[in-house]
Amino acid sequence: MFQVRENEPDYALLNDPICQSQNRYGKSIETVSEDDPRHGMSLNINDDDGIGENTNRYKQHGFYFNADNCIACHACEAACSEKNDNPAHIAFRSVGFVEGGTYPAYQRLNISMACNHCDDPVCLKGCPTRAYTKFTEYGAVLQDPDICFGCGYCTWVCPYNAPQLDPVKGQVTKCNMCVDRLEVGLKPACVSACLGKALDFGVVENIPEGRTQAKTEIPGFPRTDITHPNIRFQQTRTTQRDMARVDSTALKYHRDDADGSFRPALDPKHGFKREWNLGKLLGSHENAHIAFTLSIQMVMGAFALLTIGPWSGLDAVVGFTASDAFLPALLIMLLFSTIGLFKLNMHLGKPHRFYRGFYNLRLSPVSREIAGVSAFFGGLAGYTLFSFFDGQLATVLQTIFAGLGLLGIGFGGYFMYKLYRIEARPFWNHWHTGASFIGTGLSLGSLLLALVSLLFGSLTSELAQTLALVATVGLSVEGVGLMAHAHDLKFHESEGAASFYEQSTTYGYAYWLRNGLLVGALLLGLSIILLGTASVLVFILLALLALSASIIGRALFYVLVIPTTMPGAFFWKNKGFVEHARESGLADMPQMGVVYERHHHFKLGELLETIRSTSLSEKIAQARRIVTG
Repeated sequence: MFQVRENEPDYALLNDPICQSQNRYGKSIETVSEDDPRHGMSLNINDDDGIGENTNRYKQHGFYFNADNCIACHACEAACSEKNDNPAHIAFRSVGFVEGGTYPAYQRLNISMACNHCDDPVCLKGCPTRAYTKFTEYGAVLQDPDICFGCGYCTWVCPYNAPQLDPVKGQVTKCNMCVDRLEVGLKPACVSACLGKALDFGVVENIPEGRTQAKTEIPGFPRTDITHPNIRFQQTRTTQRDMARVDSTALKYHRDDADGSFRPALDPKHGFKREWNLGKLLGSHENAHIAFTLSIQMVMGAFALLTIGPWSGLDAVVGFTASDAFLPALLIMLLFSTIGLFKLNMHLGKPHRFYRGFYNLRLSPVSREIAGVSAFFGGLAGYTLFSFFDGQLATVLQTIFAGLGLLGIGFGGYFMYKLYRIEARPFWNHWHTGASFIGTGLSLGSLLLALVSLLFGSLTSELAQTLALVATVGLSVEGVGLMAHAHDLKFHESEGAASFYEQSTTYGYAYWLRNGLLVGALLLGLSIILLGTASVLVFILLALLALSASIIGRALFYVLVIPTTMPGAFFWKNKGFVEHARESGLADMPQMGVVYERHHHFKLGELLETIRSTSLSEKIAQARRIVTG
């Protein structure tokens, strides 16, 4: 157990003699009843089977932040990092700020934030490996980095930037509420270190001594309705009507005079100059997701055409399945699926732990997507295998695997869409995401079959028009979704407005290039349908236009998303500074708190160096240590 010092000051001791029975969201503050078998269990901290004597051990605890007192000294950050032995680039607690007005009426509001140990932790529901648990003890949401395989989905869904994905180790860690200190009656390390008594801690809804407010939000704090966070605020000073972020995010917080609350609004701090930034766009950290989603959706669309087409009596598709192009098409589809799955798996922080993605089928859309895509891949593989054989048994087995593949398309495709409907990421949380995924599957899937047909001389006029029609429908679906999305974002009172601004400025020319390619592909598809111009060059041009539009569009999909997260400072938690540090070499200085994303490349480099410079026995031993470590 944690050792308490003899001279521990009173302000570091938990003190909640009276507690309420329910929080403001109507949920019981008691986390478990006395007759529950979990009552009286040990947390086994450092393998100690002792049980804390805190009388409020089974009540929901939370942080209390007095914004009037915070001076941004960062003592809370330092204490937290020292307590958890964090490297310079990881901080479970961060201090950011917003500012408003001009001299002499300038105002700055500091915000210290860590995990809020929410009533409805979306990180727990989203994690595919079940690395998260909400404990009955103190209501703490704890995460086990040894179980985590580094997908980072929890960092997507959390509105408060609490889970921290380490780009070096390839795993997530987060605030653990200092439960070892709570067990012996001490407040968390960050609270005990606070110089101005801005931070406090105790049973949620308890207002600390000398405080008068317990608000659920202050300027800069994201929405509370997503997770019902267990943090309360005091902020009595009158603020400016607009409080701006000082990081690179084009947001400010505008006060609603009706209820006094602050809502995110666009702050066009970078001007309205339209730029290309293609290198930045196509060099995104999420390139593995781009490759995975495009390849899998393309193959799903092609597979659906090859299986549903003959069942629905499409003679052109029946003719394709009887042609010399059929088996090569299946093998190419299998190859693209393998590449996509490989790219996604290697994107994980711990790719050798990929099987853990199935652990949370009950709650996680990621686990369900993995299960559905795996079922599709198995169906495609079986369908391809039995396409090489003749006979009734082979036909029956092929039909069974076709059904499995289609089931995988429905299940996996649906949850591939659902996992992006994230409240904390307004740019994704729109039906256009589904329209984009379906449109990609129809357009690229049909064009893949068209190109294979051309390669093997099997593209008839009827098949060309059928595939062009499917591609045109797919492009139209995607185009309608994109127009609706742009229209809705333009008038959003959320981070979505900032995403629309970035789309129109930072990536303005790339955005219009994608739109132009999409329109060009759509017109070319219509010309094939109406005029019957099914030449080799026309189809190749159509495929290039559609593929280019899809790649740029999917890259924009990932790079433009702005989460509902906490404001940063000039350097810390500032996306613009992180990018600058990596480009300029400042990231080589540990004190900058920035590192390169290298948990894959670093290990690959180690392996290559090992192979080059050591004997065979040493190579094997060192390679084993690198991979397992």
